[in-house]
Amino acid sequence: MDKIVERIEREAGVPGLVSILAEHLSPTDLQSILLEVYRLRSSRIQPSTVLSDFESNRFVQPSAVSPTSLLRWEQIAFSHLPQEFQPIALSPVCPLGTNSVVAPVDQNWAVTTARNTEVVSDSTNVLALECSVRRRELLRVHPKSSDPVHLAASHRLLRAQRYESPELVAHFSSFALCSAGTDEGNLQFELSALGLHTRFYLRSLRAFLGPGVPLHLSVTDLNSNTRVELVETQLLSAIRSEFEYVDCVFDEHRTTGRGYYVDLCFHIHATAASGQRLELVDGGSVDWTRQFLSNAKERLVISGIGSERLCAEFGNDNVA
Repeated sequence: MDKIVERIEREAGVPGLVSILAEHLSPTDLQSILLEVYRLRSSRIQPSTVLSDFESNRFVQPSAVSPTSLLRWEQIAFSHLPQEFQPIALSPVCPLGTNSVVAPVDQNWAVTTARNTEVVSDSTNVLALECSVRRRELLRVHPKSSDPVHLAASHRLLRAQRYESPELVAHFSSFALCSAGTDEGNLQFELSALGLHTRFYLRSLRAFLGPGVPLHLSVTDLNSNTRVELVETQLLSAIRSEFEYVDCVFDEHRTTGRGYYVDLCFHIHATAASGQRLELVDGGSVDWTRQFLSNAKERLVISGIGSERLCAEFGNDNVA
């Protein structure tokens, strides 16, 4: 990227152009310049070019998954949402840096707009912002408030990174949960929230998939394997009793998510007719509300399921 920037600055005859735009202009002045640039560029575009761009741009092409299949999944998911959760509808955009500022995610993975926002690329980050706003209000009224905030959203995400697998697309629908609260000691908030999240997904997936598709829940503590007994007694054993045909294990070998999740995290896989295990759900504990609120006592558990992948692999009416 540095070499590309150097070439552009050299050809434009303006050394330090990027630095000027990024560091010496206010956000509103930068917005004004970018809006005028795109207004001028769009004024020269022909209709045939718009059509060509629509056919070739991976960001704008329609989903290959049937909307009726997605709708059926969303109806099931919302109907199984625990009463603790409030569903909300998110804006298509969020503040610039919503992901990269608090998570180890490159800003270039988001599609940034000319209005100092970015298209939502991960709804859990946006839910974390809303949770932070609500937790801050609770703390304003009661400085020692431990009242949790549980939010849910179904949203279409747009991501700019290029994937090697053709199965991974630029935009897709996701159903996400976010639970914010305060430290209760000994992972009690985290375990309670993970219980709410995992039970929701297992119930919803069973209702959507039917009884014939095997489900597998794995929980990992990325901080330490010395708390296996705690996770077993306070989470996994109860889930095994409640969901008789779900395989539940403590996975001490998982390494993905390290540096993203703080400690506890989980996966839910489903076994396809081919026998292949497909990852559908990922979630865990993160420190985003601690950063947003500058409060080390805040706790946050997030999770999400790729609705697109679920419906593509297991929906009865997905289209090619």
